[in-house]
Amino acid sequence: MTNGIRFQSVGALSVLAILILIVVIIVLIPLAFLGLIGAAFTRLGFSWLSALAVVLLILLGSTVNIPVYTIKRDMVRMNHGEMSMSDPYAAWVREDVWEIIISINLGGAVIPLCIALYVLYAAYPLVTTSLLVPLAIGTLGVSLITYASTRALPGVGIQVPLLIPALTALLIGLVFGGSVGLAASVTALVSGIFGVLVGGNLAQLGKIRDLGIPAMSIGGSGTFGSVLFCCILPALIA
Repeated sequence: MTNGIRFQSVGALSVLAILILIVVIIVLIPLAFLGLIGAAFTRLGFSWLSALAVVLLILLGSTVNIPVYTIKRDMVRMNHGEMSMSDPYAAWVREDVWEIIISINLGGAVIPLCIALYVLYAAYPLVTTSLLVPLAIGTLGVSLITYASTRALPGVGIQVPLLIPALTALLIGLVFGGSVGLAASVTALVSGIFGVLVGGNLAQLGKIRDLGIPAMSIGGSGTFGSVLFCCILPALIA
């Protein structure tokens, strides 16, 4: 004991136990997360095997961006040399500064859209009420709320709020989808996914020229988490 501070050595067994505990936590947290998402998809009509496959495809697909379009940005800059009096516009030079690559994310856009269309196709014969009006209202509502709450950050890109679109879709599903049940869940799922991609990405394309970013991914960074929650939360009312 030195200056009131007590030092105590930790045995090798204790250190090993701590390391094992850390490894278990690191392994269990992702497994619990996968189990939560898998359970959500099973409530939407998927088997456990297909639900696990879909979850893994979404997570792995989030790293894949498929280029679909390139925006070439031209910028006019001033030449600080001497300006010719005979040609005052000679000091302005037009140059290509950069190009912005527009991509679509496999795990955050392509697969969720396929899931939404599949769930809609599978559930349509099972519901007793028409889904056309609730889906139209839901998609429009989520798109508007997502558009209003999305931030366009210079040097960063488009940042869609994580929970606002999914909670909006959930509320619309409860109100216009006939309370809890399959119709409400499908309404929330489909309108959430489409609404996020439309309001959070497609409607924001006009802003990206001034953000100073080299690329934008529809459903990718800044949007993926919101799309994922729009896939999970509708299962709560299924």
